[in-house]
Amino acid sequence: MRNPQLNANGELTHLLTLEGLPPDIIRGILDTATPFVSIGEREVKKVPLLRGKAVFNLFFENSTRTRTTFEIAAKRLSADVINLNIGASSTSKGETLLDTVDNLVAMDADIFVVRHSQSGAPHLIAAHLNAAERRHVHVVNAGDGRHAHPTQGLLDLYTIRHYKKEFHNLTVAIVGDVLHSRVARSLIHGLTTLGTPEVRVIGPRTLMPARVEAMGVRTFNDMRAGLAGVDVVVMLRLQNERMKGALLPSAGEYFKHYGLTQEKLALAKPDVIVMHPGPMNRGVEIDSAVADGARSVILPQVTFGIAVRMAVMSIIAGN
Repeated sequence: MRNPQLNANGELTHLLTLEGLPPDIIRGILDTATPFVSIGEREVKKVPLLRGKAVFNLFFENSTRTRTTFEIAAKRLSADVINLNIGASSTSKGETLLDTVDNLVAMDADIFVVRHSQSGAPHLIAAHLNAAERRHVHVVNAGDGRHAHPTQGLLDLYTIRHYKKEFHNLTVAIVGDVLHSRVARSLIHGLTTLGTPEVRVIGPRTLMPARVEAMGVRTFNDMRAGLAGVDVVVMLRLQNERMKGALLPSAGEYFKHYGLTQEKLALAKPDVIVMHPGPMNRGVEIDSAVADGARSVILPQVTFGIAVRMAVMSIIAGN
């Protein structure tokens, strides 16, 4: 079966997941993002690549940060951006997801940026559009359930490559709530696809997916052991809204064992970089001294995220 994200020529037409994407496609997105990074520094911050195109932000799950970066990215590409208030929209009145999509396609939508609490929702929309021969309409997954967050994975990859240049000689540690994190899944797929020799996941057993080793990672329940000699530390937010039942004794106990402090960071390599997809829970996942410290690249991640999303939308639209 052909990858549903690619057309018959092997070109990217939707971005649904990093899983199964060829490494040259991922590298192509990262390469395309590089010239867009400098656009934010210009007096005129627009290029005409998506002029006349309509980008619809369909956020069925709240995320001000992600929606805002997609909106900025689309506007810098000169697209028309429509943000829909899904909570007050037709879906809350009983209309199905695909009926909503069909109506928006009739309004000349070109790109759907979809965030949904149900895993697979962006895939369903893309399959529906492909089956209806509406291949001029593209879907970007902005996060679906616990499944994937491909643009966050890409901006994390871009950040790592920016500071470390290559992937083939790195040890990367992903720390925290791996069980509920679509960010972790996307980043793991991206890192292993690009040839990172060692990806570690660190966290309590209650927040570790079953059979996570099958994704090509090493698991650690002891944070100090997991951080020894790493080049990159990616801290994850505790996904309290997705947890069911008591998986942790307390926030204080979690910070004691899995919060990133200067003392724990000292176990990594001297030139380690610290990342976090945001928003951060200071004093729970990460100490302020680390978040604001010399090894932190958390704010550059945000800047790179706009450029990466510009790259994704320009590529899928054929530019």
